[in-house]
Amino acid sequence: MERYSVIPQKHPREIVLLKGAPCAWGKCTFCDYIDDNSRNKKRAVELNHQVLSQVQGLTGTLEVINSGSCFELPEETLFMIQQLLAQKKINRLFLESHWMYRHRLQEMRDRMGVPIIFKIGVETFDYDFREKVLNKHAPFHAPEEVAAYFDSPCLMVGILGQTKAMIERDMQILQTNFSMGTVNIFTENTTSMKRDSALIDWFGKRYAFLNEDPRIEILYENTDFGVG
Repeated sequence: MERYSVIPQKHPREIVLLKGAPCAWGKCTFCDYIDDNSRNKKRAVELNHQVLSQVQGLTGTLEVINSGSCFELPEETLFMIQQLLAQKKINRLFLESHWMYRHRLQEMRDRMGVPIIFKIGVETFDYDFREKVLNKHAPFHAPEEVAAYFDSPCLMVGILGQTKAMIERDMQILQTNFSMGTVNIFTENTTSMKRDSALIDWFGKRYAFLNEDPRIEILYENTDFGVG
């Protein structure tokens, strides 16, 4: 398991994969990423300290991810991150959060004291597919609701049951309503969700131009950021 990497392309930054408490929702039908957590806070803090000690401040930007939301990281780890921002002169931070924590984002912004890019796993702006198939527990209806709180939505492409029309709408919303975002190509895992290879092939051709869009990062493999 790689837990530290440097992303040199779009939005250059160091990135760390930390351990937190189990995802507070933990019921998304497509996700087994939530297994990378720990109820043993002492061990999680020790691991996170080892990982964070690798951060050098190379780009002035740091991304912190975990199998859930940043609010589920141990208090000791959040304090370590605060110290690191000052010690390494890091002036921008990427964090991720579930929709359920949307009213606490400013709390984290105030605590960290640097501009934060907040990511959210939207997966799709199609309400029925997001809530009834993916079980995201993020019951918003309009992209403006997301943009009011979050900076960078993460979208999923290639789950069996998605349609070209859904994806085209998602890509239009992403490019119109947000200044940055991530597109994750679905990789089959231990869940029952299946990959639609034909849809992924179509997306790769139809949206090849997004590879050159500086706002949008596409993960063709879930380890493309160098961690995982």
